[in-house]
Amino acid sequence: MFYNFLFPQRFRGKGVSFLILILRIFFGVLFFMHGLDKMMNFNELSLNYPNVMGLGSYTTLMVTIFCEFCCSLFLIAGLMTRIILLPMILTMAVAFFDIHDGMMPQAELSLIYLIIFLGIFMTGPGKYSLDYLIDKRLKKEN
Repeated sequence: MFYNFLFPQRFRGKGVSFLILILRIFFGVLFFMHGLDKMMNFNELSLNYPNVMGLGSYTTLMVTIFCEFCCSLFLIAGLMTRIILLPMILTMAVAFFDIHDGMMPQAELSLIYLIIFLGIFMTGPGKYSLDYLIDKRLKKEN
């Protein structure tokens, strides 16, 4: 069951997989740029970054940078896609509901990311991903 979660068999047609690849790359790069910006301005941001769930500004910023910077690289490559999307979805849900209180237009970007990440989570990484290559290799060995 966990194997099928990691390597979904549906949505592997070439057209759908190409669309998922475009979404992964486009939104992964955009999300990466948000994380890179936070890394570059870490000292300034750590002083007044929102304190989420009592973690403190510093820790919340570190978790956000991990989600935006590191996880986006995995998303672009299509590696451990569904697992890596969980913290990304959680980060955008917190940004939308907690930080921006669901108020538009401030929360619009986090809502767009949340919807895209949920869509990729449901479909899986598609045929053009490292997850697909790992799945093929594991099936070949069995």
